[in-house]
Amino acid sequence: MSQLLKVGRFIVAIGTTSALLVGCSNASTTDKNVQTTNASQSSESGATDNSTGSNTDSTAANDSMNADTESEMNGNTSQSSDMKNTDSTGNTINNTDGINTNSTMTDSNDTSPVTNGVSQQIEGNSKTANSLNRLLPKIQYSTGSLSETTKKVNQATWKASSKIDRNVGTKLQALLNWNHSGVGAVDGYWGKNTRKAMQAFQKAQGLPVTEEMNTQTWQALTKNSSLISQPVLVSYQLTDADVNVKTIDIPASAEAKAKLDGMYYESVLEALGEKFHISRDYLKSLNPSASFKIGETIIVYNPGNPNTTPVSRVVADKSTQTLYAYDDNNNLIASYPTTVGSTATPSPTGTHQVKVKIHEPNYTYTDDDGKKSIIPPGPNNPVGLVWIGLSKPSYGIHGSPDPERISRQASAGCVRLTNWDALSLLGVIENDATVEFN
Repeated sequence: MSQLLKVGRFIVAIGTTSALLVGCSNASTTDKNVQTTNASQSSESGATDNSTGSNTDSTAANDSMNADTESEMNGNTSQSSDMKNTDSTGNTINNTDGINTNSTMTDSNDTSPVTNGVSQQIEGNSKTANSLNRLLPKIQYSTGSLSETTKKVNQATWKASSKIDRNVGTKLQALLNWNHSGVGAVDGYWGKNTRKAMQAFQKAQGLPVTEEMNTQTWQALTKNSSLISQPVLVSYQLTDADVNVKTIDIPASAEAKAKLDGMYYESVLEALGEKFHISRDYLKSLNPSASFKIGETIIVYNPGNPNTTPVSRVVADKSTQTLYAYDDNNNLIASYPTTVGSTATPSPTGTHQVKVKIHEPNYTYTDDDGKKSIIPPGPNNPVGLVWIGLSKPSYGIHGSPDPERISRQASAGCVRLTNWDALSLLGVIENDATVEFN
């Protein structure tokens, strides 16, 4: 048998086995404490960005998170069926509005990555499509009134003899993302995560893995004529939901965080950056005169559509800080930049299975005296918007309150993704999917 419990937006079915995940978390199932995750302390708060050529490790990003990462925590995440659930905008979730994210995924390949005016809206009525459409925001965009700067990005072409400037860099990041080789937050720079995404794409295509872009890889990226004609930067009119998203100043201590209604965004700009998978600095530079008010049209990155093929196995590669996703035929179908453990709190080894999938988890911090503080759900929760718990107690795959620093920080042994990548993976990863640590 399995018991059904309401977690975040979704009903999650979990088995009667209580042991789940002392690295990142400890999950158990009881009537009142149905999912708990313990996270041990990591060195993330003192981690530095050693990469070059990228603006993703910005001071603004560090300050806005207000040390709200699992690095400062030595506690657990929990989600109780009797708690009031809220989404990332602060709205109460209707308990009847849910789907079973633990259903086995079927009927894949029901969409192409070409968006044609609407991003992140998957066609078809498969379980995968329904799950992704509930998890990811629908983005309606246009290509009217684009500036000359924007057009240069959309028309950019890589040339072997030319330096990768920000226009070409943005185009390359988009093409890699649309081919499901994730680059993290789009910033237009040829940096660490973009290079890793290119190498994952080369691996998936059976190409030689290189340190720099080459003609063979560019040809593979642009072989889909419909995909290459898709706009990278687009016009988007801000809605009431975009601008009036609930924001909050997040305190430093776990005890103070536990008193909040939710771990919401700290600014509208932060919310927009996450919605459009773009760094806040780049978003501001594309819209230097924007006030980010309702009805205003701004330039944003077009996220395209995520992978829709069910994932039966993932491999967390510690050396490349990349999570590779495979289908049931062992085809590499997607990759995500990730933070996998740290020197102080290394990730596990071996092979494990997915046992719990939760959208918008709580996080319970336990101090040295044993006092617990339950930190509410939200994008700035220490484990972000997603928890995918493993059969090895206390470990899982989860989101991040600081997506711009993925692969440039430490974790408490778990696999950390951007919130949007974690949501995309949550929508397609199968029950009991294999999770390997290399």
